[in-house]
Amino acid sequence: MSEASNGIIDDAEEKKSSIPQREKWESKTEFLLSCMGYAIGIGNVWRFPYLCYRSGGGAFLIPYLLMLFFCGIPLFFMETSLGQFASTGCITVFKISPLFKGAGYAIVVVNLIVTTYFNTICAYPLIFLVNCFRSKLPWVDCDNEWNTENCAKLGKNQQNSTLNNTLDHAFNRTRTPADEFFHNQILQISDGIGNVGGIVWPLFACNLISWIVAYLCIIRGVKTVGKVVYFTATFPFLILFVLLIRGLTLPGAWDGVYFYIYPQWDQLTNLKVWADAAIQIFFSLGPGWGGIVNMASYNDFRNNNRRDSIIVPIVNCGTSIFAGFVVFSVIGFMSHETGLPVSTVATGGPGLAFITYPEAISLLPWPQFWAVLFFLMLFFLGLDSLFVNIESIINSIVDEYPQWRKNKPYVTLFSVVIMIFLSTIYTTNGGMYWLQLFDWYSASISIVLICLVEVFIVGWTYGVKNFTQDIEFMIGEKVSWFWIVSWKITTPAILTFIFITAIGFNRRISYNGVEYPDWAIDLGWWSCYSSMLCIPMYMGYRLLYCEDGDLIDRIKSSLRPKGDWGPAKKEDKILWAREILRKVIVPGELFEL
Repeated sequence: MSEASNGIIDDAEEKKSSIPQREKWESKTEFLLSCMGYAIGIGNVWRFPYLCYRSGGGAFLIPYLLMLFFCGIPLFFMETSLGQFASTGCITVFKISPLFKGAGYAIVVVNLIVTTYFNTICAYPLIFLVNCFRSKLPWVDCDNEWNTENCAKLGKNQQNSTLNNTLDHAFNRTRTPADEFFHNQILQISDGIGNVGGIVWPLFACNLISWIVAYLCIIRGVKTVGKVVYFTATFPFLILFVLLIRGLTLPGAWDGVYFYIYPQWDQLTNLKVWADAAIQIFFSLGPGWGGIVNMASYNDFRNNNRRDSIIVPIVNCGTSIFAGFVVFSVIGFMSHETGLPVSTVATGGPGLAFITYPEAISLLPWPQFWAVLFFLMLFFLGLDSLFVNIESIINSIVDEYPQWRKNKPYVTLFSVVIMIFLSTIYTTNGGMYWLQLFDWYSASISIVLICLVEVFIVGWTYGVKNFTQDIEFMIGEKVSWFWIVSWKITTPAILTFIFITAIGFNRRISYNGVEYPDWAIDLGWWSCYSSMLCIPMYMGYRLLYCEDGDLIDRIKSSLRPKGDWGPAKKEDKILWAREILRKVIVPGELFEL
């Protein structure tokens, strides 16, 4: 070994010595539970069951599972490989192809926008939980101060044309007790996004509590997250199982299950069904948000992440299907008790979680007990995803500026305080309109673009051959042709399809029958552009200020990985591997500084 190479390594080690080392998971179980907690979220409960019922029932599982194996799993494996090999967060991981580093900044912007309102969604179950300990659930009748003359309690003795349209909020003013409790008491909702109103203090308090709980979970990074997930990632499964057993024993439950899984084969010819399956897989697993890369970056370098990348997506999809039985068994019972058809009762999104399901629970014996279980489950499902997203933001910062790593607790506190401040608007009277606006526009398209950039780098600029060699060196096993074809052809094609359909099927947003004004729609689109523009803007900066030579030379140089990613040439990689083994240092840390 040359003296020059020894000198470079010694200088790097001397520079490293003054900066704390990056944390590692204490066990593989912590990583798997964190991934499951991140991937299995509220959407598995409030979106997939209704989407499956609406899009062909059992027939929907065909496009859903095809998208899982040809898009979801390859993306998951790709991102865990990127994070584990580089041992760094979602900005610095783009040293694999520095021209596209703007995608890392786009990830941070998206997470910053989404995390602020997602925490408020986690706060809603807390308010419901507080009200579950009353002698009578406050959403069982219309005798409360927040109820209006439009309130109508569901019941078999009220089967008329008006009641059959009770849940059709767009065309009928009649409201259920659960609807009015959520909108009039919890949200104290205004008449539109332009009327922000004042702060709803109970909601603000629960929002703050949710932030504090999330902060305590991540206060020491993976050292605390790795312990918390033993409970937060497993407890929702227990509750789902209990709710399923209870649901299936209710009268009318199997009618609901039938509606859920009955295959409508003609739906397979509908392009939107395939688009919905692709979008659901994509957003359910969470690639492109930086969370997968960040969690994998704490793995041992020799961890076999290929097995992990198959296990977690399959468990995630299995949970979605399982949650459908939980939801529709209770919806079937609600249909039986009220006389309304399942098609009228069934809904998705916040309406399912905070209106329909609570309404159904109120019809059960011991409704307080089942309500507590359900809302605890929702809170922990949201919490797991929340603190992974927050960690992605924080670790992106400390990995980009490693000298701040020793002050990470202060960076975490400062970041959380900023996000608490930004989330305050969602706790106002008009907060739900703002939440729906940003949820609709800010991430739906930009996240797909980020994934397209990642898979383009792996498949075409860095190259599948180099990437698979890196993985084989890392896990000590041969990478099959399936992954090569996926990263180079199949997955980019599906992502392009998702990108086009996400734009093509995007309709003008409304909430609770209220249309959004043009200025709000424009603001929503700009929340999307704010992250997407990071990619071309950084490209321009990189080519103008960070590279030398003519334009072609600058482009070629900025597409090549930097030395701290790992040499691309085989002979250099052999020398590099020997240095790693000699120093017993994982890649991404040896040359990191």
